[in-house]
Amino acid sequence: MHDRTLPLELQRLGKRVNLLNRLVNVVDQSSQTSQVVGPESPSAAKPKSFVLADSAVDRLRQLTEQQKTPEGGLRILVKGGGCSGLSYAMEWAQRGTEKDRVFERDGARVFIDSKSLLYLAGSELSFEQGLMSTGFKIKNPNVKASCGCGESFSV
Repeated sequence: MHDRTLPLELQRLGKRVNLLNRLVNVVDQSSQTSQVVGPESPSAAKPKSFVLADSAVDRLRQLTEQQKTPEGGLRILVKGGGCSGLSYAMEWAQRGTEKDRVFERDGARVFIDSKSLLYLAGSELSFEQGLMSTGFKIKNPNVKASCGCGESFSV
């Protein structure tokens, strides 16, 4: 069967499966390591799959202090929706859950669930301040397209 004869939903599903397989390979084949704290080992070295820039570390440490949550951190999720199909959601979490991968640097923590991590593999979190906007920004090498407002993306 050719792609043209498959229903559009099956074509999209096939593309998503291929993407997930590629992302899993990126995480598995990465030779760089960073400190990742997970449920199986508090200080196990894992393949690098998410980077905290200096600006993000500084801002996260400020928020940890302001929120008075020494075990807290930024939770990042990838959800369906938006103009391009997927969007990021961020919220402050009191602590991570057993399903989270915890990325920690100099006391700053980011919590990412395993499903969202598939879309965020290789990304970098920074904090930017400007006249028009201030906030956390994700530089994601997996993004193939994004909408004009920058709030959603596709892979």
